[in-house]
Amino acid sequence: MAAVSRGGPPGCRIGFVGTGGVATRHAQILSGFDDVSLVAATDVDDRRAAEFADRFGMAAVDGVDGLLGVGVDAVYVCVPPFAHGEAELQVARAGVALFVEKPLAADLETAEAMGAQLTRAGVLTRVGHHWRCAEPVARARDLLAGRRVHLVTGAWWDKVPPVSWWPHRSRSGGPVVEQAIHLLDLARVLVGEVDEVHAGATGPHPDQTTSGDVDTATVALLRFAGGAVGTLTAASVLGWKHRAGLEIVADGLVVGVGEDWLEVYDGAGEPQRGAYDRWTACVAADRAFVDALCGRPVDPDRSPPDHAEALRSHRLATAVARSAAMGTPERV
Repeated sequence: MAAVSRGGPPGCRIGFVGTGGVATRHAQILSGFDDVSLVAATDVDDRRAAEFADRFGMAAVDGVDGLLGVGVDAVYVCVPPFAHGEAELQVARAGVALFVEKPLAADLETAEAMGAQLTRAGVLTRVGHHWRCAEPVARARDLLAGRRVHLVTGAWWDKVPPVSWWPHRSRSGGPVVEQAIHLLDLARVLVGEVDEVHAGATGPHPDQTTSGDVDTATVALLRFAGGAVGTLTAASVLGWKHRAGLEIVADGLVVGVGEDWLEVYDGAGEPQRGAYDRWTACVAADRAFVDALCGRPVDPDRSPPDHAEALRSHRLATAVARSAAMGTPERV
C-alpha cells in the first residue's frame, strides 16, 4: 500500500478504519468541508480500501498503525458491530480523537470495557447517533418541553440489511442493538431514562436457521424513570423499510418523530405533517464533530453523543435483547 507523507493541505487530518457504506457517507460529507483533509484509510479488504482511498484522494495504509503513522487528528471507526474494540483502543492510546459508528459493539461487555479505556485515555469521542442532530428531533424537543409525557411507542419495521454479518446475533447484536437502538437513543433524549424493560421475541424463520439466528420480531415494554410507559417493536421480515420512529403522547399533544419526519397533533384541525432531508442530520453530525475537534463551540442538543453517553443507550438496547432472550424483566 502507498506511503503517505505528513505534508498536505491544511485542516483537521482525518483517517478511516473501515471503508464500507457508512464510511463512504461520512467521507462524502467530510470532503465538502474546507477545514478537513482526508488523509488515509484502512480496511481488512485491501481492494476496497484502495478503491475508497482513490475515490476520496486518500492513501490506503496497513492497519491502524499505518493511520497513526501518517499523522491524523481524528479517526472514523466505521466497522461492523463485532469488529469494534481494538481499533478504538489503539487510536485512543495514541491520544487521537474518535468518531465511532453505532452500535458500540455486538455485546455489552466489549462496549463497557472500551468505555472504561476511553475514559482513562481522555480523548474526544463522538458516536454516530446522528438522529440527535435532525431538525424533526429539535422541533419535537421544543414541543415537548414542559409537558408531562405519558406514553411512548417506537416501531422499526424493516428488511434484513444486505450484508453477510447482519443475520448473526454474535456479529450484529440483533435488530434491536443494530437498528432499533436509534429509537431507544431518541426516547432517552426526548423522554428520559428507562428503568426497566420486559421483552419477548420470535426466533428466526425455519429457512433462516442455517444462515442466521437473529429474531424476526421483538416487542418490549419500557418503564421510564419519569413515570411514562412505552413499547418498542422491531421486525426484520419485510422487503422494505416500512416505519422507523417514535410516537409520544404528552399532556394535550401527540408528537410523532423520526430521522426525516415529524407529525404533530393538538386536537385542533388536522395533524401537521412534515418531511425532512435525512442527509441534513448526517451533515450536522459530522460538522459538530469537526467543530469540537477544532475547539469551536458546539450546541450539545445538535451534536452526536460522546462514547459515555452512547454507552447508556447501548446498555438499554442490550437489556432489551437479554430480556427478549430470557423472557424476564431486566433492570437498566
